[in-house]
Amino acid sequence: MRIYSWNVNGIRAVQKNGFIDWVLSEQPDILCLQETKIQGDQLTDELKQIPGYQAYFSFAERKGYSGVATYVKGEPLSVQYGIENPVFDREGRILITEYPEFTLLNIYFPNGQKDDTRLRYKMEFYEAILAYCDQLVAQGKKLVICGDYNTAHKEIDLKNPKSNEKRSGFLPEERAWMDKLVAHGYVDVFRHFNPDLVKYSWWSYKFKAREKGVGWRIDYHFVSENLLSRVKRAEILDDVMGSDHCPVMIEL
Repeated sequence: MRIYSWNVNGIRAVQKNGFIDWVLSEQPDILCLQETKIQGDQLTDELKQIPGYQAYFSFAERKGYSGVATYVKGEPLSVQYGIENPVFDREGRILITEYPEFTLLNIYFPNGQKDDTRLRYKMEFYEAILAYCDQLVAQGKKLVICGDYNTAHKEIDLKNPKSNEKRSGFLPEERAWMDKLVAHGYVDVFRHFNPDLVKYSWWSYKFKAREKGVGWRIDYHFVSENLLSRVKRAEILDDVMGSDHCPVMIEL
């Protein structure tokens, strides 16, 4: 089973760049999208009914903002929109689907660059997600937590670590939370299989950053330790265009 995650930075924008053809060619078993930037009344049949897939969308209250979607071959056992916390659920950042072997959390973590208020919101969101995941694991669940985490964990995960130490996305407190996530028993699958490989999943649209290889790895699949033995490989598909992010994939 191959589980993909991709921040599309607008599903309608990526649709114009061959998104549906890519899905039909790539044939992911599950595809998690972040930053869909769409409302229910704006969804076309083409986006809702990709052949072979069931589609589930979580929308932000604010139009043209945030949002996640999960496309599944077959049907999950259950679908949950958010973590029953209105402070975080109103932005449409969390979609949870359950399967016989694992529970999948598709999450678009907040960006903290706007101001101190948004940074605090991001850190509170992080803590709420970790607490929620810990509860699921305590119940015996096996987790895949994928999405745009909006933080590069280690210096290897971005091109210019020194010049970004005071920028949200590589702040000490954000990186410390990533350390905490690992300490709680969650594994960064790509880094597990590729401890020294330099690959990025996001590039600024400015200064031809992607062409120059100036990027960040901020899109992840973390799994709970009780699922790690089922994971075969992890890849960053940095040749796939259409967004400022590229897809990332794991295979169970």
